[in-house]
Amino acid sequence: MTEPEILWSPPPARQGATHMQAFIGHVAAHIAPEVNDWDSLYAFSINRPDAFWSALWAYCGVIDAAGTGQPPEQVTAEWGQMPGTRWFPQARLSYAENLLKRRDDGLAVIFADERGQRRTLSHAALYEAVAQLAQALKAEGVKPGDRVAGWLPNIPETLIGCLAANAIGAVWSSCSPDFGVRGVLDRFGQIEPVVLLCANAYAYNGKVHDCLDKVSDALEELPSVQRVVVVNHIADHANSLSAAHAVDYQSWVADQPTSIEFLHLPFDHPLYILYSSGTTGVPKCIVHGQGGTLLQHLKELVLHTDLKADERILYFTTCGWMMWNWLISALAADAAIVLYDGSPFYPDGHVLWDLIDEWDIEVFGTSAKWIAACEKAGIQPAKTHRLSALKTILSTGSPLLPESFDYVYRDIKSDLQLASISGGTDIVSCFALGNPLKPVIKGELQSPGLGMKVEIRNDNGEVVLNETGELTCAMPFPSMPVGFWRDPGDKRYRSAYFKAHPGVWSHGDYACMTDTGGVIIQGRSDATLNPGGVRIGTAEIYRQVDQIDAVLESVCVGQEFEGDVRVILFVVLRPGLELDEALIDRIKKQIRQNTTPRHVPAVVCQVPDIPKTVSGKITELAVRDVIHGHAVKNTSALANPDALNFFKDRPELQG
Repeated sequence: MTEPEILWSPPPARQGATHMQAFIGHVAAHIAPEVNDWDSLYAFSINRPDAFWSALWAYCGVIDAAGTGQPPEQVTAEWGQMPGTRWFPQARLSYAENLLKRRDDGLAVIFADERGQRRTLSHAALYEAVAQLAQALKAEGVKPGDRVAGWLPNIPETLIGCLAANAIGAVWSSCSPDFGVRGVLDRFGQIEPVVLLCANAYAYNGKVHDCLDKVSDALEELPSVQRVVVVNHIADHANSLSAAHAVDYQSWVADQPTSIEFLHLPFDHPLYILYSSGTTGVPKCIVHGQGGTLLQHLKELVLHTDLKADERILYFTTCGWMMWNWLISALAADAAIVLYDGSPFYPDGHVLWDLIDEWDIEVFGTSAKWIAACEKAGIQPAKTHRLSALKTILSTGSPLLPESFDYVYRDIKSDLQLASISGGTDIVSCFALGNPLKPVIKGELQSPGLGMKVEIRNDNGEVVLNETGELTCAMPFPSMPVGFWRDPGDKRYRSAYFKAHPGVWSHGDYACMTDTGGVIIQGRSDATLNPGGVRIGTAEIYRQVDQIDAVLESVCVGQEFEGDVRVILFVVLRPGLELDEALIDRIKKQIRQNTTPRHVPAVVCQVPDIPKTVSGKITELAVRDVIHGHAVKNTSALANPDALNFFKDRPELQG
């Protein structure tokens, strides 16, 4: 094995001031004196899970109905059942109350968009806005367990709607406004919301896009909706909704009281319904409980991200991606959240870096693809921006390539923690992520999450180290889904995660655990290539293709061919370039020299676009279906379904 390349190590002064170090001291002083460093803390978290999660509750001061900040005595029931373990069965709490516990004039929310709009909300103003909407929902007859849906941009009203729904025990679910009508119906049609919040319009890439015509069409197939609340987000956009049950947001909440009594409900009371990508059929509706979401997010934000009170965190996301749900939990850590709506490249690739400087943002999160796109565009924030407050960059959505690690430290900022994180909508959190006590090693996620018994299993189900295999979790954790919506007996839930290894969560990622304690994610295991019976993660190929300057994007799939599987690579090139034999040879040579001959694609094809989900993820499975002549089961899950046509009946793949 090659020697791990350390790109950054936390200075002792920074390390000693982290929440993680303080938590080690808390555990050592009150529970387990043998805990004195990261390794012993991680061992404690998986060997004594009741004690760990109870200590985390106390350290973070989670508020429940008792109001003491101390955890209930019973931590688990039916321990070891997976699924089936229940967490804090006696607890009654409110997620919204924990995010709104501050009522002062400190900054809680910063909103910015690509049109130059800026809005801020103090903790007190946010509480009052949530209270008013919650009171309006109650007056509308919304009850605990009812669904409230948002078809909204990433604006303050989306946050307010989510917290108002939870404050009265309703369940929140959201889609971003770029979803098409069928995509929304595939989601909201299953959960039958009683109230729908929407915007009149949104802006993206310099254009204003109307929302209300799509809303009107969708309402024809959403008979459950009793009230539509329209946020006048783009004030100069002229359109209206003719539905009789539609009201203007500001008018609807204007006369409502500015205080509310939070409804305290069980730990596993549904908080969110999130959705699988839906590219292989109608999306799965994944139900997450309020207590597990809160506790897991606090662990990740406070301990793993080292987010401090009054620091500012920006995650570039839409409210159709689980990172939005993760971001807003930062309010429970007394931090200020930054909501940005618009294109990250409009008017140019500096817009988010400008925002980081404008508001002295400490923690910035984005996607691996965006970081790679910045490098391709030649953006060098280290030369153009201060970034003086920035201490951490987070990356997720797909594996962060080792070369992107180099780019961050060379061209963005040399003195910060780069934390590649990985988990998913399924757990609304992470299996592996950053660690402020450990160095950053090129290409690796720093560590598994505390309390997450992450193991890599080979095809025989054996736990392996320094080998690639299936990413699994061998122990229950609080943010496991409550279940799937309308799934009697949890049949689909069990089949999705526990079919391969009963009693062990199988996540669907192809990964490697290193002897440094880090994790390398190789891509989705359901998209793993298998030429000649040898399993290959697509991330290994993308890493090499991304080194070719002429290539902007690529997608790699396996094609069944002559009784085997051959590797097919599709590339999007820079404008004006054509794929010729010389470029094909360069691509193949780059892959062969840096991987193995089995990684080299048998065929390389040029396409003008690659299909992506509405959250921006390239969908390898849809491409694989198309080249095999199979119907893509749910094109409404794609942001650009027309791109599939570029992969149909390709003559290069016929012989």
